Parts: sequence; structure tokens; C-alpha cells
Amino acid sequence: MMKSVLVTRPKHQAASFVQELQKYGLNSVVFPTIEIRPASDWNIPDISTFSGAFFTSPNSVRYFMERLTQEAPHELVHLKAIKVYAVGKTTARDLAAYGITTEPVPKVADAVNLMQTISPEEINGKSFLFLKGNLSLGTIPAVISERGGSCSAVTVYENHPPDLNATEEVRQQIERGEISCITFTSPSTAQNFFQAMGTTVLPEGILVAAIGQTTANALEKLGVNTDIIPRYYDAPHFAEAIAGALLKA
Repeated sequence: MMKSVLVTRPKHQAASFVQELQKYGLNSVVFPTIEIRPASDWNIPDISTFSGAFFTSPNSVRYFMERLTQEAPHELVHLKAIKVYAVGKTTARDLAAYGITTEPVPKVADAVNLMQTISPEEINGKSFLFLKGNLSLGTIPAVISERGGSCSAVTVYENHPPDLNATEEVRQQIERGEISCITFTSPSTAQNFFQAMGTTVLPEGILVAAIGQTTANALEKLGVNTDIIPRYYDAPHFAEAIAGALLKA
């Protein structure tokens, strides 16, 4: 019997992950517990005034670059001229599509490890642009401040709980044992999922997978144990780790 994986990531990002799971013969049940929308109250800054820019996710690239190319395409030259840092290989790849070269991405792709790869001298006395979502943990600006730099944070997208009409159906699938693994790709997906379910208690045998340590930490705060964390924090390695765990289960 084909095992089913519950995918909680935003609808527009689910398809690629579903394809990765299919490679291992895994069925997907897509239940987005978060909805991404562009933020409206911001403008493209004068990028030439910054020494570097930080993009925290593919969403930060999407919503910042869409507005930049439409409203201030001349700023692309300035963005290419400064140091650009990306949290994760997917974020770096999305920037490359605009001809933007990023600094090396650490193997463990989260904000904490990224900042550890940057020397204090590269930050002290310099100004940085930080593109983020409304639920950003603020790790990068905090480190920049500690190291004597300044940071202009711009919220370019917002996370919203979606319409959870499908909640009851998913709850029943879980109770019937039709879901083998529940996946989370951000703290928000986890928080919204368990809020929708009304409980953090899961039936025995269901595996919980987090795409990275930040998400696993959020699950721990909720009292939920994480069974699966991939070696690298991207969709292909996430699918590989889930498949490996389910084959053993």
C-alpha cells in the first residue's frame, strides 16, 4: 500500500515538493496551513547605500524582485554590485535567475549558520538590507547589530492562516491511519496546523518531519517530537529523508 505524506506548505510551493515525494513512490495529501501574500506598505530603497543584502527565503526573492523589476528596474545594477546573502540553496537559485550572484550558502541552511560564515569585519560599520516576511525571527538583524553594523528591515510578504475548510477531512484521514508522515517547512506551518487540529496529540505511528532545526525547535515548543530532519534543508533532501524513514517504519 502506497504511504501518504501530509504536505502543509503554501499551495504555490507544494507542487515541487509533491514531485520529489513521488520519486520515492509516496502519495501526497496537500493541506496548506499557511498562505503567503505580498505586503503592500513598502517601497524599493536606494540599494546603492547598502554594503549587502540578505534574502531569507524564496518568498523574499519573489516579492522583492517582482516589485523591483516593475517599479525600479535600475536598482538591479546596484543589487548586483553589493554582497548578497541567501538563506538556503533554493533562495540562492531564485536570485541567480535574476543574474544575481550570492555569497556561498552553508550546508546547514538557516540564519544562524549563515551568520557564522560571515566575519565580524564584514559587518562592522556597514549597512545592510534585510528582506523578510512578517513572522521573521530577527536573527540576522540581531547579529548585525551585535557586530556593529546597521540593518534596514523591509517586510515584503506576509504569512496568513488560510481558510481551513478541509480541516475535518484531514483530521479523519489522520485518525483512520491514512497519513504516515506530517511535514512542516516553517514554524508557521506547524503552529497553524496544530491550532487547526485543536490538539498536539497524534496517533501512534505517525512520523513528524521538519525541514530544518528552526522548525524542529518550534515543534518542540509545542510539545511535539520531530522524527525526521534532512541533512540539507531543501525539498529534494527532505523528500529523501522522509522516504528513508518510512521505508524503515
